[in-house]
Amino acid sequence: MNTSDIIPEQYIDALAVSAPTLTSQQICALSQEFQQWQKEQFPISEITSLVAARAFYVDLILTKLWCQHHLDEYQISLVAVGGYGRRELHPYSDVDILLLTQESVEVDLAESISAFITQLWDVKLDIGHSVRSVKECLKQAIDDVTIATNLMEMRKICGHESLVAHLQPLLNEDYFWTSEKFFLAKKNEQYKRHEQYHGASYTLEPNLKANPGGLRDIQTIGWVAKRHFMADTLEQLIDHNYLTSNEFFELLECQDYLWRMRGALHFIAGRNENRLLFDYQADVAELMGFGDGGKLAIERMMKRFFRIISRVAELNKMLLQHFEYAIINKKEHSKETYINEDFVIIDGQIKALNKRVFTRSTMIMELFLLIAEHEEITDLHPDTLRLMRNARRRLVSGMIDYARCRTIFIELIKHPRGLGLAFTLMHRYSIIGAYLPLWRNIVGQMQFDLFHAYSVDEHSYRLLKNLYRFSLPEHNEEFPLCSKIVQRVRKPELLYFAGIFHDIAKGRGGDHAKLGAADALDFAKVHKLGDHDGRMIAWLVEQHLLMSVTAQRRDISDPEVIKAFAEIVRDEAHLDYLYCLTVADMRATNESLWNSWKANLLEDLYFSAKRAFRRGLEKPVDLRAKIRENQQQALEILQAQDIDHEQLQQLWKEFKADYFLRYSPEQIAWHCQHIVQHGKDRPLVLISAIPYRGGTEVFVYTKDKPHIFFNMVSLLGAKKLSIHDAKVTTSKTGYIANTFVVLDNQNKAITDSNRAKALAKSLSANLASEKSRIKARPLAKRFKQFKVKTQVSFIESTTKNRTMLEIVALDHPGLLANIAAVFQKCKLQIHSAKITTFGEKAEDVFTVSNKDNEALTKAQEQALEVMLFADSHQ
Repeated sequence: MNTSDIIPEQYIDALAVSAPTLTSQQICALSQEFQQWQKEQFPISEITSLVAARAFYVDLILTKLWCQHHLDEYQISLVAVGGYGRRELHPYSDVDILLLTQESVEVDLAESISAFITQLWDVKLDIGHSVRSVKECLKQAIDDVTIATNLMEMRKICGHESLVAHLQPLLNEDYFWTSEKFFLAKKNEQYKRHEQYHGASYTLEPNLKANPGGLRDIQTIGWVAKRHFMADTLEQLIDHNYLTSNEFFELLECQDYLWRMRGALHFIAGRNENRLLFDYQADVAELMGFGDGGKLAIERMMKRFFRIISRVAELNKMLLQHFEYAIINKKEHSKETYINEDFVIIDGQIKALNKRVFTRSTMIMELFLLIAEHEEITDLHPDTLRLMRNARRRLVSGMIDYARCRTIFIELIKHPRGLGLAFTLMHRYSIIGAYLPLWRNIVGQMQFDLFHAYSVDEHSYRLLKNLYRFSLPEHNEEFPLCSKIVQRVRKPELLYFAGIFHDIAKGRGGDHAKLGAADALDFAKVHKLGDHDGRMIAWLVEQHLLMSVTAQRRDISDPEVIKAFAEIVRDEAHLDYLYCLTVADMRATNESLWNSWKANLLEDLYFSAKRAFRRGLEKPVDLRAKIRENQQQALEILQAQDIDHEQLQQLWKEFKADYFLRYSPEQIAWHCQHIVQHGKDRPLVLISAIPYRGGTEVFVYTKDKPHIFFNMVSLLGAKKLSIHDAKVTTSKTGYIANTFVVLDNQNKAITDSNRAKALAKSLSANLASEKSRIKARPLAKRFKQFKVKTQVSFIESTTKNRTMLEIVALDHPGLLANIAAVFQKCKLQIHSAKITTFGEKAEDVFTVSNKDNEALTKAQEQALEVMLFADSHQ
């Protein structure tokens, strides 16, 4: 390619060595023009041309400055290494160079080098540089595979030829890096890099270079090939029979997409950025031509991205396995076990015995059933993987159309090890989508929020792996109740089918749970699972959010809430399945958001519903008997305490009945002992030493006054504590007894006693003060690009003199305090709050009454809704 075909001649002329001397300011101005030219060219030019153009442009700058500093007069070479050595420079990529010198460097040369490097920084080049002799290069590269890799891609830019000519042949010697040693080092390097992402490609803010299936995985193939075959390009691997023509062009296609995305990201970020953060996704999608940068454009871009990295990961895995067989020179085979006439196990890998084994589509499914049946199988042989990839691409219809495939699929899911390695490989190599077209639709389907950490298919896969862990006795200690249930139910496969379908309708529009339930019912009929089993799977899919919503947004200490939940669930069999599905689902959504608070809420709801079934739903709880029972048990606990029983009885007379219903006997005893001993003249704040449902209880008893709820939630927010639950009760004498359940910023209960004491002291002082001076923290940067429409919904309450409302809004520091301030303006009494955060979205449920302690009228509801909307737009 001619230089004039790469960049406009004006830049070539301006940076020619023979052209007049340029100052740093002039070069900076020229570079800004060049950067703008590249950005204008981005939508209409091949990304390969733009990447090569910047490398050539940087060559011109370096050569110009090299000569301006008279370095061409010394025996020294300027060498490009790394990506720059490959002539691959994205808009803001760093520029790695090596100054190759003689063994000793004269003082005047050292000064010229220093001035040269300084000016490179002055002209805003992000330089990574080293100054080494040939001997030093070899010594450091032998000890460091990264340096060795960079040197393998060296390219002379300008300077003395003899030093480069001396070094390059030495890099091909075995004492430098043997092919085997280099391969093992790069394979280990890739493994460690993937481990940083927990082996998951489908994170929603991926690193385009380092992510599994990203650019580094393509580069690793090239590096290993270069070392072993002395191949300068991937195309040369075709001649060595390690890459087919189709695989080569597939790699180029994948690289092109990732390069375009990386180039767009650099332009949008205005710097060398490889992390595709939510902040940039809308603008990157628009620059890449996916639309106007809205949510749909992002989803289209990311869906293509996830499918691309899946293909790269597959090719990377297959080719590195091929290299391993060629490079490591294994012995013939340490162990061979023939399974049947089609497959053999070689060193733990299952290998096809003939190239036509997958001409029948059913053999793909047979392969995975064999993997489940033979525990000694650890992976697919690379030859088998290549044959299977080609067969998968030749499929003209879904494998589900074949009766034999349907039979095998059911056998596989029912097999005790079916969801182990076999299902993992089916997910990794896109066989689930090849079997089930509905699954193919959710592959790479992202959810643009901070709650879901994975694409829909990756989330569903992780849910299924969670369910599978429940079935394995070696994991009993992780989730004992789930393990006990899954290991005792007669048909755990019904759970697995529900897991496959629970989110399969996402992205279609409409209620994904109802659509998925209909899909599950059709699946059950086609696979002859029986009416009862089909209805159970469909019910689980349709109700898969019921338990998490009830536990997190409703007051599960309310018998009416438990009764309503139990009536939907119907019996213990449905409850068992739903509980395990819910735990697996919540854990697979975002591991960082799962905590003991949520685990305990679900477990409490499970046992409360179970008690309701065993008592009989037609026999409601006798509330008066429940109050008497709680009081009696609390009294028994307090008998051992040195407490004035007359004061205790007087205190109990002041409490309304709902206090004794909403708290356990242990909590009542804890509160009342301290209230009696503390007195009423100053605020009492108690911090639980033992976690309650995995969180820390903050109990407050003080004289009621305006803004008190606002003050409390403001202070807790300022202490970087998240409120997950709140119970608000008021005594007949005007005292409040409020409980907040909080978690720290690590999603854990407060375990530091000093921190607990400091919190109690600070909260007491705040409550005693006439004013609150708490300021809300600013909105975190990553939240700013999310648009959450504020919604206010009124829910039918189980208590006639109470109103329940749900507020959905963008989560931000001070949100709860703002809501409390609105309630205060409307003169509402808050009785309970369930605070739930789903990434960037808060979904909070409150139980309130008006100043007359009655449910809100329609007019009061409308006024409250208007004020909440007004507050959200300030």
